[in-house]
Order: sequence, then C-alpha cells, then structure tokens
Amino acid sequence: MLHVNVKTKGAKFMIPVPYVLLNIGVSILTSRLLIRHANKWSKPHLDNKNISFTIPSIDKTELKHIIKELKKHKGLELVNVKAQDGTEVIVRL
Repeated sequence: MLHVNVKTKGAKFMIPVPYVLLNIGVSILTSRLLIRHANKWSKPHLDNKNISFTIPSIDKTELKHIIKELKKHKGLELVNVKAQDGTEVIVRL
C-alpha cells in the first residue's frame, strides 16, 4: 500500500492508496482512448505556440512490472518534500 502523508500548519492527514487502485490507474492512463483524446485536446494549444509534440503510448505491462517490484520494498520513502512554510509531503510504500 502506498501512503501519502501531508502535514500543514492547520491539518495533518494520511491518504492510503492500495496497489489495486494503482493498477486501475495504470490501466486508465495507458489506454489508447485516453492518449488519443489527450493528443487531440492538447493539439490546438500546442499549435498556437508552434510546438510539435504528441503524447507517446505507454506500455502497460512495463508499468505493472514496476508496481509489482515496488511491492517488494515496503517502507521505502519515494518523496519527502518540506516547504519553507512548514508544509510537508511524504510518499512511502
């Protein structure tokens, strides 16, 4: 399970993200339909700035292998950010 801890001056909370939700998110983000629509929606904005860019398709099996490997490293801290105003974000497996 992925744990996202957020601490601010006024609040402190933890968001647990099960690996099942990560796998569902990977399936949605790598879907050809979503990538096709993202390219279509971003095309007018990129054309205005004369930028030629398309979002490449992502291999779903590779991302699922990464998540499978991450399961083996429980307790690993992926992100630890502390802002000057005291806000702190920690993402831990």
